[in-house]
Amino acid sequence: MNNLPLPIEVETAPNPEFSVIWLHGLGADGNDFVPLVPELGLPAGSRVRFVFPHAPMIPVTCNNGYVMRAWYDILSLDGINRQVDDAGITASRTVIRELIANENRRGVATNRIVLAGFSQGGAMAYTAGLTHMEPLAGIMALSAYIPSPRLLTENANPQNLKTPIFVAHGTHDGVVPLQLGALAKDSLLKNGHLIEWHTYRMEHSVCQDEVVAIGQWLTARLRDG
Repeated sequence: MNNLPLPIEVETAPNPEFSVIWLHGLGADGNDFVPLVPELGLPAGSRVRFVFPHAPMIPVTCNNGYVMRAWYDILSLDGINRQVDDAGITASRTVIRELIANENRRGVATNRIVLAGFSQGGAMAYTAGLTHMEPLAGIMALSAYIPSPRLLTENANPQNLKTPIFVAHGTHDGVVPLQLGALAKDSLLKNGHLIEWHTYRMEHSVCQDEVVAIGQWLTARLRDG
């Protein structure tokens, strides 16, 4: 984990006062969502730093042990059931916490940081965000799920109970079925979290209507901050 490449960074203006740490999905890398930044339609003059880290290269059991960028190993897949490596999730959570701490050192308070992710990155956004020791500005989980309910149950931080959460999922997602995304959403709603839920007629991807909604949600977080 200590030998990861430096994250890609995009600043919308000098001297950022707000940060978005955006985690990519399984097998991708930090470049994956960089092109979306100018498509978000953030207000002119917004001073936001987007941080796109790279997951470590590890063998992924469910993909025949192929080595690829992954935030944790997926040991098996069976419909909506996934057996995951909790130790790997915990290790990646430590990396994400250091990314948050680095933004703090650069003058961005935790309550001005959004933790976002797609697919496995969204799973980590849930896990790292809801267990963080300080409240975040928001959590964004795209086409994602909660990988280890046990880790959340044992480590959930009440300070993030009112953190706004943006959740979006494709109705035709064959990689992370909609049911998995809905189960995560329903579980969080049951526990009192603030969820904005969207579905789109798409597969395991991101669509233009979703990008517009993300931009609107992020703009609201900028106003809240």
